[in-house]
Amino acid sequence: MFTVEQRDALHARMLRLAEEDERVVAGAAVGSLAVGTGDRFSDLDLTFGIADHVPVAEVLNDWTRTLIHELDAVHLVDLEHGPTIYRVFLLPDALQFDLSMTPAAQFRPAGPRFRLLFGEVAAGDAEAPKPPVPGALFIPTPAVEGDLFGWGVIYALHARACIERGRVWQAEHYVGEVRDRALSLACLREGRTAVQARGYDDLPAETLAGFEGAHVGTLEPESLRAALTASVRALLDEGAAARVPNTEVVEERLAQLR
Repeated sequence: MFTVEQRDALHARMLRLAEEDERVVAGAAVGSLAVGTGDRFSDLDLTFGIADHVPVAEVLNDWTRTLIHELDAVHLVDLEHGPTIYRVFLLPDALQFDLSMTPAAQFRPAGPRFRLLFGEVAAGDAEAPKPPVPGALFIPTPAVEGDLFGWGVIYALHARACIERGRVWQAEHYVGEVRDRALSLACLREGRTAVQARGYDDLPAETLAGFEGAHVGTLEPESLRAALTASVRALLDEGAAARVPNTEVVEERLAQLR
């Protein structure tokens, strides 16, 4: 498991990278670490404002190359939300880094967990958040192999953190999310419907046998860990079968979760 010192070193490296990149005009910490409620299991979340004449994707891709080549990062998933692009990385020792970038004219807090590190936020009020739709998820469930695998890895990291924090109901939820992403990958491989579990029961018996132990039996930590281990194993097997890039590297970094 990563150390606080490793996370702090990554934070410092990203701020140096921002200082050296004239296209980056503002930066902020977001998430639990931004407001002092994080702990040693918290991942790193940083967001940056990009000069308006520069495409955000250009800077994000340049930084991605730096993270991969210098820090051995694995790119897991992308998520676009309004003008912001989020990109999630897995670094050695299972350190998750959430990097996001926004045009400077729209760089402002999207919620209360925001701490400006340098530069300025955009003038004017942020767009009022839309009320949530009952049953809707902020994070989509894409039927694409790489995205399913990437989100499965993220949920596995969240599950581990929740177990260690004693948040057993939340941990149970995330273990199920890992298992479901693995089952969705199996559905794609077998030509079954991968949306809303519609194809799960149509999977071959030998495929479903690989998911034995992936259900949480009780909310005891050991039961949660055992189900997480089985779910991660299934996710890695399905990721390898789908030839998702960097599956072997991810397996090494998630070894502690199994």
